[in-house]
Amino acid sequence: MSEKIKPIAIYLPQFHPIPENNEWWGNGFTEWTNVTKAKPLFEGHYQPHLPADLGFYDLRLEEARVAQETLAKSKGIHGFCYYHYWFNGKRVLEDPLKRKLNNIKEDLPFMMCWANENWTRVWNGGESDVLLKQEYSDEDDFNHIQELITYFNDERYIKVNGKPMFIIYRPNLFPDIRRTIALWRAEVKKAGFPDLYIGCTKAVDYENLLNEKL
Repeated sequence: MSEKIKPIAIYLPQFHPIPENNEWWGNGFTEWTNVTKAKPLFEGHYQPHLPADLGFYDLRLEEARVAQETLAKSKGIHGFCYYHYWFNGKRVLEDPLKRKLNNIKEDLPFMMCWANENWTRVWNGGESDVLLKQEYSDEDDFNHIQELITYFNDERYIKVNGKPMFIIYRPNLFPDIRRTIALWRAEVKKAGFPDLYIGCTKAVDYENLLNEKL
């Protein structure tokens, strides 16, 4: 008998204001700002897609996050995969997940995906008009995994045979991904886990790029 598939929904935490977005895009900016500005581009194109059951929620509110988890459970979703933003120790948009860690009411399993690209004004992680630059080093790899272990230690964190599951958004951007993963695995084992269960997103040709690096 095959094991039951456990669907995991990608979770974008940009539905609440932060100082950086206020500075870059104007006070009160959230992802809702972009949602409501969407326009149809062809006949039958349904835009904007406005929220239904949960309304224009604010992820700083416990009520909104609990309602999301309740809705997810009702639809058979096993857990959420939170986009994780780390720029050499600087965190952004981490507040919803940090609040979840301190709230036993939010019991849906979770994991993380590091959106490891530049934060730019053109929203594509490129090199044009960089707002937050992504840089790599052994020191940063070490500091980063220590931060991640605090999340892995949560009993709600999704694990495969005891291994915390962690996703890299763009593995091709690492100068030496073998070195980074080796360091991470060593530190995760020191923390008492059997290993790290690591994956990457499949978009564009990232899979082939990762294979070339490995």
